[in-house]
Amino acid sequence: MAYTFDAEIRKDLGKGASRRQRREDKVPAVVYGGNKEAVSISLDHKKIFIAQQSESFYNENITLNIAGNPEQVKVVAIQRHPVKQQIVHLDFLRQ
Repeated sequence: MAYTFDAEIRKDLGKGASRRQRREDKVPAVVYGGNKEAVSISLDHKKIFIAQQSESFYNENITLNIAGNPEQVKVVAIQRHPVKQQIVHLDFLRQ
C-alpha cells in the first residue's frame, strides 16, 4: 500500500511550538538525510495514526508532499505518549 501525506513546513520550532501543534491535532516531525538540510514539518495526526496501525507503514516508502515537492521517506523513529493513544513526534529518512 502506498502512503502519501501532505506536510507543512514548520517555521515555529521548540517545545512550546510543538505543544501548540499537538493541540491543533498535528504531529511535529523532521525529515533528514539524502545530502540535504533537515526540514521540520507537521502532519495531520488522524491520518498518521490510522496509517501507522498497518505494518506496511514501517516497511514501505512514504511520499511526503512538502511545500508541493514530493519526497520519498521511511520512518526511522516514532515517539508516542506514554498513556494516551497519541503520536508525539516522527523522524523520517529521505530515500
